[in-house]
Amino acid sequence: MGITDFTNDLMRGIGMGDPVIRLGVTGLSRAGKTVFITSLVANLMDRGRMTALRAAADGSIKAAWLQPQPDDTVPRFEFERHLAALTGPEPYWPEGTRHISELRLSLRVQPKGILGGWRSPQTVHLDIVDYPGEWLLDLRLMERSYDEWSAEVLERMPGRPRAEDYMAALAATDLHAALSEQTAQELAAAYTAHLNASREAGWSDCTPGRFLLPGEMAGSPALTFAPLPPVEGKSPLRREFARRYEAYKSRIVKPFFRDHFARIDRQVVLVDVLGAIHAGPPALEDLRRTMADILSAFNPGRAGWLAQVLGLRRVERILFAATKADHLHHTQHPRLTNIATALLREARDRADFAGARTEAMAIAALRATTEAMIEQNGQELPAVRGTLMDGRRAAFYPGELPADPASLLVPAREGRREWLDGDYAAMNFRPAADTSRPGDGPPHIRLDRAAEFLIGDRL
Repeated sequence: MGITDFTNDLMRGIGMGDPVIRLGVTGLSRAGKTVFITSLVANLMDRGRMTALRAAADGSIKAAWLQPQPDDTVPRFEFERHLAALTGPEPYWPEGTRHISELRLSLRVQPKGILGGWRSPQTVHLDIVDYPGEWLLDLRLMERSYDEWSAEVLERMPGRPRAEDYMAALAATDLHAALSEQTAQELAAAYTAHLNASREAGWSDCTPGRFLLPGEMAGSPALTFAPLPPVEGKSPLRREFARRYEAYKSRIVKPFFRDHFARIDRQVVLVDVLGAIHAGPPALEDLRRTMADILSAFNPGRAGWLAQVLGLRRVERILFAATKADHLHHTQHPRLTNIATALLREARDRADFAGARTEAMAIAALRATTEAMIEQNGQELPAVRGTLMDGRRAAFYPGELPADPASLLVPAREGRREWLDGDYAAMNFRPAADTSRPGDGPPHIRLDRAAEFLIGDRL
């Protein structure tokens, strides 16, 4: 880096250049990260539906355009391709997040206030960093030894999908035998199959995250280990697995934290609360614990000016967004928000205590349904109507969420296997046909409120 580059970075760091907001977007599988980013960018470019974002409503945002992202080694978020998928003649859901990516949206903003008319517009850069939530879970491994991680995993494994397959493979393994790479690969494959099955069934805590999204590292020694119980005497396999576990942390987890995660100053965590409720009490409790653990990976609170100059950012605002609100009639949205708030209470308290502002809300980054009233057993029920994944049109009543979140959280924490007082169904809808008018972005639910909380104060 030359002296000019250093000076420019320094000036930007102390607020004398174009301000930059680095927004991290994460969530576990199927929480809707790709759709959230695509719809957010589209709605910031065409702001007709962003009435709750004050800078859009009062005309402060004069223009918005895409620019090359500043990190040359990070893949670009494929906004145009994803938007075409969501708004084309035959709309479909784009592929989910499988690796880190980034997009820069630049906003031309006219300052408001008494002296606003005397000041020229400024450019605010919004750098959106998209990364899999499974990678975020790995940050907790930095504080855990292989022995601690193995004990935790083996303790929570009973009752989860394909756990018995892994335990059978483990029982057939002589942990005192000479090291065999074939044995190591077989155990790692059985454990990975268990993780994939657990994620598909709605479980949240599935580490290591790169086992689920290995990319170019598939088959490498750093991704070829599994949890083992303690044994007496020497165990070459256990010693090698412990070494590979440490290599995983140092070669994969630590660089992600250093190069990407530690530079984020605003964060949205997308949470599929409805999916966890549908999966049952154990999955909901697993989600509660996972969210609390995830927040321990953040460095919340406001950074001082020197820390900002040196690049030591701290997350100032964190939004916990319960996604897929369009799967419910609007009369149930407050209940979904209350459940999300209660579910994330421990996680939010940790961040609030450290000085970060947090918020929980129910959103749909892309609205795929309309509302309807249907008759069932002589009773009028508030429902949603949309196109199912097989192409059929259907009106759907998922069941009524409880007014008191404790009626869900208490049974989950007590270890109940099923809900006693309700059956909470789930349905998957296709994206709706695009009917947006010129100047409008894709239809959504509270995406403008989410944007106001995350970046409104900087516009």
